[in-house]
Amino acid sequence: MPVIRSELYIEAPIETCFDLARSIDVHAQSTSQTKERAVGGVMSGLIELGQTVTWEAVHFGIKQRLTAKITEFESPFYFVDEMVRGAFKRFRHTHEFCAVDSGTLMIDEFDYTSPLGPLGRMADRMFLESYMRNFLLKRNLYIKQLAEKQAG
Repeated sequence: MPVIRSELYIEAPIETCFDLARSIDVHAQSTSQTKERAVGGVMSGLIELGQTVTWEAVHFGIKQRLTAKITEFESPFYFVDEMVRGAFKRFRHTHEFCAVDSGTLMIDEFDYTSPLGPLGRMADRMFLESYMRNFLLKRNLYIKQLAEKQAG
């Protein structure tokens, strides 16, 4: 059960960072390398507590669908999305925002379990954990770039 945690300082207001992180449109833009797009649930704009989104994307050459639901939400401090249906056995993705100095500390924690028991754990060690860490970092850096440009 890997847990991928990162912290990123962003020179922008907490509200800006929070809204960019829960924007369906920004998510799609930041994951263009996997052709990720919303195909169900909330398909654009800002996702809220109790809402779901179904993403379609290509990972490892395979088209996949994943549905996530916002299970916790306190604007502008944090929200949690959890997998309802998809390739993982389960995941919980916590997005936390803290106002610091003249900006925001964005704390991202992705806690997941791969399917297939021992085979999934081997995949984590061999490539999946690294792949997910890079995928999430790219997305978070995209949010940072947009937020700092808006704060400009």
